Amino acid sequence: MFEPELGRSMLNDDWLSESTVPDPEPLPRIPGYRLLIRPVPIRAKTRGGIILPDKAKDDMKYLSTVGRVLAVGDLAYEDQNKFSKGAWCKPGDYVCYGKHTGAKFLYKGVRLIICYDDEITMVVEDPSSLDPMFNLSN
Repeated sequence: MFEPELGRSMLNDDWLSESTVPDPEPLPRIPGYRLLIRPVPIRAKTRGGIILPDKAKDDMKYLSTVGRVLAVGDLAYEDQNKFSKGAWCKPGDYVCYGKHTGAKFLYKGVRLIICYDDEITMVVEDPSSLDPMFNLSN
C-alpha cells in the first residue's frame, strides 16, 4: 500500500495549545457542516497518580484524539437522513475523532481543528475518564 509522505505535517494528537491559554474570543463563525474543536492533552498520570513516561504517552496518542467542541456550524447535524436522532454533540462537549481528521489552524494563538459533523466517533462526559492505557498491555 502506498503511504503518501506527510512532509512536515503534524498529527492531531500533537496539535495542542497549553491548557492555561484561554479559548480565543470571539470565535470565528463556522459555516456549513463543520465543528470547531480545541484539542485537549492526554493525561500525564495514571488514576493512581503515577506520572507516565513519555514513551507511554506517545503510545497512548495512537488510541484516541480528544477535543472540546467550541462551535458548531449552522448546517451541522441538519441532515435528517444521516442524523435522524439529532445532533451528536454540542459546544462544550468533549469528543473523540480520528488521528488525521479535519484541518488544523492557529487562531489568536490557539491551535484548533475544524472537521465535519460526521467525523466524531464518541462523546465523553470528561476526558479524564478515558483510560488510554487500557489496550497497551494486550
